[in-house]
Amino acid sequence: MKNDIHDLGLVLESKVKLIVIESWDEPRVLETLTGLAIKRGLGLFTWSVTEGVRRLGFGGEPLGSEPTQDPEAALKLVKHDPQANLYVFCDLHPFLADNPRLVRLLKEIAMAEGAQRPTLVLVSHALRLPPEVQRYAARFSLSLPSEDELLAIVREEAARWSERNNGARVRTDNRTLRQVVKNLRGLSHGEARLLARNLICDDGAITQEDLPELNRTKFQLLDLDGVLSFESDTARFAEVGGLASLKRWLAERQSAFLADHKGLDAPRGVLLVGVQGSGKSLAAKAVAGLWGLPLLRLDFACLYNKYFGETERNLREALRLAEQMAPCVLWMDEVEKGLASGDHDGGVSQRVLGTLLTWLAERKAPVFAVATANAIERLPAELVRKGRFDEVFFVDLPGAAVRAEIFRIHLKRRELEPQQFDLEQLAAASEGFSGAEIEQVVVSAVYAAQARQQAVDQALLLATAQGTVPLSVLMAERLAALRAWAQGRTVSAD
Repeated sequence: MKNDIHDLGLVLESKVKLIVIESWDEPRVLETLTGLAIKRGLGLFTWSVTEGVRRLGFGGEPLGSEPTQDPEAALKLVKHDPQANLYVFCDLHPFLADNPRLVRLLKEIAMAEGAQRPTLVLVSHALRLPPEVQRYAARFSLSLPSEDELLAIVREEAARWSERNNGARVRTDNRTLRQVVKNLRGLSHGEARLLARNLICDDGAITQEDLPELNRTKFQLLDLDGVLSFESDTARFAEVGGLASLKRWLAERQSAFLADHKGLDAPRGVLLVGVQGSGKSLAAKAVAGLWGLPLLRLDFACLYNKYFGETERNLREALRLAEQMAPCVLWMDEVEKGLASGDHDGGVSQRVLGTLLTWLAERKAPVFAVATANAIERLPAELVRKGRFDEVFFVDLPGAAVRAEIFRIHLKRRELEPQQFDLEQLAAASEGFSGAEIEQVVVSAVYAAQARQQAVDQALLLATAQGTVPLSVLMAERLAALRAWAQGRTVSAD
């Protein structure tokens, strides 16, 4: 908080008379402003729509004899104050739309000259000033807590729980505690304290089992516009058949991403291109599961908005949120659908591409990007080149050994014993099948067995496979072109 008080003091010294602070943590904003007022010997007053203008820190008595709940009356009081007092308005944002009198009063307060003039601070979770006032205002953001501060918050909440429970100690371990602190990054002091309290109060313990719920709650706090989706259903690479090269590549970089190794560039991400249903999406989920990180999914179709500039703003908000959730995995599914160049979209796709490319190249937060694409011919060349992603992997149709492994995975998932089936024969019968098509063979056989009131057997699986026409047959020419493109341009995921 000391740095916030110092930095806000520098803003005051610049003689700006209108300051905007966007924050969800109103108590901390008021606490910071109180510290600033005490340090500088300023009178501090607050306004709310329910209480009007009141002096802060002296019993909260109203200022003046007239009621000041009306925002126009309150702003007139500020305008005519001959002292260099500090006024904090907490509820003004709903009144600014379509109210020219309030806009004019704000402008007059902001333009007032002289050292002995009041300073007005507008506080809100989000506040957009009218253009004619915007140029006179300064925006200020409270700093987020450091990892040391977050650790102190968790320990304070643990001590409070201990006091309420006859001195019992909160059970945890150093590894889990470090992960909790990392996962609390990006939250305000108040939000971090609330989540730490919720972690502890349930059972007096902080364990690995608490981390997924912590990540989910953090995401719900941050994602107030529904820009991203939080994928709680991550996967393990034991559930992914094949992709041996990709698995090895990720295993080699896991510690470099999760730990701070000085002198090593942190892994930035991978682009997975290949055949539909070949396991690209499952691999993206498995990265988060392998590394024990929250998984965020960015659906480009949800970004687009008919209003000018809103699509780019949505993308910037999504990327900002991903950085606040860091360390995490950001999964950009079917990225070509949102970045394909078009002549009839007013240049939106090009602006979206530019925003994404800049973020991919310049981000500092530990966000591992996993982009998946099916139609590589629609991918912009700027995205595919080295530097945007660490590597471009091609996910082809699985070979015979991998198909047998995929059958084993899906049979076991449906409580069927894989050793009771001839997996090599099933693999041979599913030549040209993708992983998704093999899964559907198993699913269809289970449904057929239930309808016939019989057990799933080898013959039923073979019959189902033989009755399936895979995508590799339906779109043979396109698959051949895809493989030709990948040759020499990508690394095989298998």
